[in-house]
Amino acid sequence: MGWADLDDGPLLNAMAQRFDVLATVDKSLPKQQRISDRPLAVVVLRAKTNRLVDLLPLAPKLRAVLENARPGQVYEISV
Repeated sequence: MGWADLDDGPLLNAMAQRFDVLATVDKSLPKQQRISDRPLAVVVLRAKTNRLVDLLPLAPKLRAVLENARPGQVYEISV
C-alpha cells in the first residue's frame, strides 16, 4: 500500500478512503490527531504489552466495539 513512510495525519487520511476503523496500541494518537473530523473510528487497545499474547484477551471487547463503532469516535479497550 505504500503507507510505511506516512506520519499519523496523512496515514489517517489515506486510511479513511479504504477503512471504517483503525485499531491501534498508540494511546497518544487521539490526543495528537483530531479524530472527530474523520470518517473513521479509532479503537485504542490498552494491554500490559503490545505482544499478541497480551492483546488477544481484548478481542471479544474489540469485536463488540467494531459492531457499533461510529465515524469520528475514539474507543478505548483495556483488560
